[in-house]
Amino acid sequence: MPMIRNCTSCGKPNRIPARHLSDAGRCGACKATLPSVAEPLAVAPEEFDEIVREAKVPVLVDFWAAWCGPCRMAAPHVAQTARDLAGQAIVLKVDTEQHPQLAARYNVQGIPNFAVFKDGKLHFQQAGLVDANTMKSWLTRAAAQPA
Repeated sequence: MPMIRNCTSCGKPNRIPARHLSDAGRCGACKATLPSVAEPLAVAPEEFDEIVREAKVPVLVDFWAAWCGPCRMAAPHVAQTARDLAGQAIVLKVDTEQHPQLAARYNVQGIPNFAVFKDGKLHFQQAGLVDANTMKSWLTRAAAQPA
């Protein structure tokens, strides 16, 4: 199930397979460069499973809810992590109110809750508010781990 990303040059939608979200590509219409994903992606369980399984880079998942004050405080740090590590990591957001079964699968008791996946496996998980530097350090450590 590919993700749809609109070209920043011509606005046309492009289908990007999960395994290529961290890659730069070309727009199918105007051939402009499509940069690697540099923002958090809100996902449902189907996209979550495919991205975690197929990603060539570590994946940071932010389990959150709109009513959660610490989650709202974490959001700019999550976005900064996605921007700073574009091409080196993928950042996903899972709304625990919309997808409680996904939160339950990873025993999310408190939010925000962050999980790092590499090669389809859970590498690290922690609840509580942290800053972008902490998130980036988790992803850097995961990337350095042998497959």
